[in-house]
Amino acid sequence: MKAHNKPSQRKLFQQVSITIIVSWLVLFVFLPNLMIIGTSFLTRDDANLISLVFSLDNYTRLFDPMYAQVLLHSLNMALIATFFCLVIGYPFAYCIANMPKRIQPIMLFLLIIPFWTNSLIRTYGLKIFISTKGVLNQILLGIGLIDEPLRIMYSQQAVIIGLVYILLPFMVLPLYSSIEKLDKTYLEAARDLGARKLQTFTRVIIPLTMPGIIAGCLLVLLPAMGMFYISDLLGGAKNLLVGNVIKNQFLRLRDWPFGAATSISLTIMMGFMLYIYYRVGKLLNRKDELE
Repeated sequence: MKAHNKPSQRKLFQQVSITIIVSWLVLFVFLPNLMIIGTSFLTRDDANLISLVFSLDNYTRLFDPMYAQVLLHSLNMALIATFFCLVIGYPFAYCIANMPKRIQPIMLFLLIIPFWTNSLIRTYGLKIFISTKGVLNQILLGIGLIDEPLRIMYSQQAVIIGLVYILLPFMVLPLYSSIEKLDKTYLEAARDLGARKLQTFTRVIIPLTMPGIIAGCLLVLLPAMGMFYISDLLGGAKNLLVGNVIKNQFLRLRDWPFGAATSISLTIMMGFMLYIYYRVGKLLNRKDELE
């Protein structure tokens, strides 16, 4: 009798768990996104925030030169930050993956520790570090490398430094996962065939770890365009991200329909990039099967 009750209890637990998860996703993910999509096709109303009048003007405004310039500037900074995260993160992930197995968990733990602190607090800490009278300038002045303080704050460089500082772990983790799974027999075969280290790296290691590179770039590029608080704290008014436009439309200008349209456009861009990642991964898997 007890053995008969165990499968039924397990099935009941699974049904309850699935129901709770689905209900949570519907209430706090699907419905809010559906409301945002609906709002993006409505009209601004000064009295009631939105008016139930269908309009496509919110999406056509995205092609206005002013907003298009902000989008391109935001994409440019996000691409630069992604590039630096890749350049810094790949050697770091490669070193971790080649460390002894007992040390790798410790290094990953040290990498994940910053996630325990709110990113806004870490951004304030970075602001103190790179400010004109901050720790960095005091050290450089003290050892005589510079004669006057470096003016990094409230510039595009400061925003990029902030994005790299916050998003670097998102690049390292997928790279580590991809490099750690790398079949060492390919490296031995390349060495036996007389390939140099640089040739092995460019023709063997990079192609085999390409899924991790693409995943890391997506995990950095997409959030980088929306981190408005980094631009607010480090960049000043001339270095806006798409996230700043969305925040200002909702909170300052009270233009919810246009803010919703901008947010949906960013989501569509994210979906398009994820589709590219899916297609590239599929092509790479097909190539491996053919080989």
